[in-house]
Amino acid sequence: MEPWAQVRETHSGVVLLIGDRAYKFKKPVDLGFLDFTTVQARRLACEREVELNRRLAPDVYEGVAEVAGPDGRVIDHLVVMRRMPPDRRLSALVRAGRPVEECLRRVARALAVLHGKAERGPHVDREGDLPALRRRWCDNLDQVRGRYGPAMDAGVAAEIERLTLRFLDGRAPLFARRVAEGRIVDGHGDLLAEDVFCLDDGPRVLDCLEFDDRLRYVDGLDDAAFLAMDLEHLGEPRLAELFLRSYANFAGDPAPPSLYHHYVAYRAFVRAKVTCLRYAQGDAASAPEARRYADLALRHLRAGAVRLVLAGGPPGSGKSTLAAGLADRLGLTLLASDRVRKELAGIDPAASAAAPYGEGIYRPEWTERTYAELLERAERLLGLGESVVLDASFTDPAHRAAAAELAARAHADPVAFRCAVPAEVAAARVAARTGGISDADAGIAAAMAAREAPWPEAIEIDTTVPPEQALAQALAALPLPEATPRFHLPLIEPD
Repeated sequence: MEPWAQVRETHSGVVLLIGDRAYKFKKPVDLGFLDFTTVQARRLACEREVELNRRLAPDVYEGVAEVAGPDGRVIDHLVVMRRMPPDRRLSALVRAGRPVEECLRRVARALAVLHGKAERGPHVDREGDLPALRRRWCDNLDQVRGRYGPAMDAGVAAEIERLTLRFLDGRAPLFARRVAEGRIVDGHGDLLAEDVFCLDDGPRVLDCLEFDDRLRYVDGLDDAAFLAMDLEHLGEPRLAELFLRSYANFAGDPAPPSLYHHYVAYRAFVRAKVTCLRYAQGDAASAPEARRYADLALRHLRAGAVRLVLAGGPPGSGKSTLAAGLADRLGLTLLASDRVRKELAGIDPAASAAAPYGEGIYRPEWTERTYAELLERAERLLGLGESVVLDASFTDPAHRAAAAELAARAHADPVAFRCAVPAEVAAARVAARTGGISDADAGIAAAMAAREAPWPEAIEIDTTVPPEQALAQALAALPLPEATPRFHLPLIEPD
């Protein structure tokens, strides 16, 4: 049974737990980022805390009380709250292995509603746009620079910085779209499992960030990613994905998987920085926790890297099957040259446009136009954070070079696969093919194979084996951390 009275202290406040109430005092301190050294400042901070937290817990934050001396003069103020049962904390329930899925869905719904009604405007957008996010990342990276050691591995920090800046450098269209869609909101700002209580009549979310409005002005997905990160840190990546997917459904937010990963990584690195600084101040126990947070950030940055994947080879080599498998397994956007070529010609993709090799819509000028359009569409998608797989022969080195230039321009990771089968296998597959959008016959397949230039930089995939085995070869060549949520599963529909 919990004691009737308790005292808890943080760097900026003191909480008295007495009976069924909690009383929160602000310490008279100036920490740089907050200044509570005057009675008036503490009163305003208490009033702001109550106002903001009533958005998600209206019946918990009862109001602000005055503290008077013997002469009746007001000497301080405090926040009066309904005391929450500690055994119903989300963090406690997760650690105990209790079912929390319904609570998380309800928290996701409440957060999406909060964001839907939240303050917006240019002053909010400025704190959540690309320059602001880059500035926050760089500030955090600078604050751990030179503190490498037991709490922060220099190599891990360097890779985190490289992957972060690579993602940001290529995603200006994505972040511009987020601002234009009104995704930057006045959110919670500090959503941790420790501050969520799963009660029978619904969750209560406490302790939003109240001392600096600008720190709450974030992308709604960034706000939700804080709790997802915390759940994964507690050892529950499945719950992290459940929560973020539920939030995306309720918020109507079709963000690309890469952005989910990026925001989770950002929240993890902030926690890594805080624990790293705590270690530098003499808390030796913080070192392993800082490393765990940094590793979590790095896993998500790797998983969220934007990729341009080429699946090439002559007709009948299995490139379309491999491309489709990669798109399905990894959540990539699939662009196929056969489909794009017919769209450009105004032909139904399912209709035949068969012609001898190098004739009709397969003349060289049509092929150049097709590859140019394929790469142009890919560039737009990469800028929006979508990884792309291109299903095309890529027998011409010039087309491969153009794709490599695109990947560099878009700050995307290039990966090239060449599907390899004996000529007689390819010919048999083409001859047996029915339906589909490819017009290649055995003669065209042979002619293309004969003209294929060497492709030494491509990873060769043996596609004589069953499709799942060929796909496994390709997946094994990609640096994908298996323990990290992929965020590309079908959306979880709310009950």
